[in-house]
Amino acid sequence: MAAPVTALYAALSGILLLVLAALVVRARWATRTALGTGTDPRMERAVRVHANFVEYVPLALLLLLLAELNGLPPIALHAAGLALVVSRVLHAWGLSRHSARSFGRFWGTLGTWITIAALALALLVATLA
Repeated sequence: MAAPVTALYAALSGILLLVLAALVVRARWATRTALGTGTDPRMERAVRVHANFVEYVPLALLLLLLAELNGLPPIALHAAGLALVVSRVLHAWGLSRHSARSFGRFWGTLGTWITIAALALALLVATLA
């Protein structure tokens, strides 16, 4: 069974992951850090932005796929996929600029959590109904 909505947001997420990975490489060159994060806060932020993406996006995409396979309406799937991508861009932008609380970091995190929670709840309703 095809899952074109999930495929779209997985593709966009894959591109974003590569951009974040490239920013880690750029930070490594700029700070001359071969392994780990060294002592430069720029390096720590770049690594955490990338790692945070990897910590949340796979589960969110899995939930999106399961929601699509369980027949959730395309509009709801697109809303969740778009919320996920926008939230991850906001988070990456916010955290890469400031280690402390920021608009992007706060709303990116909240948007990601809401997306995961909404998809999880929708799946519970779909499977228990």
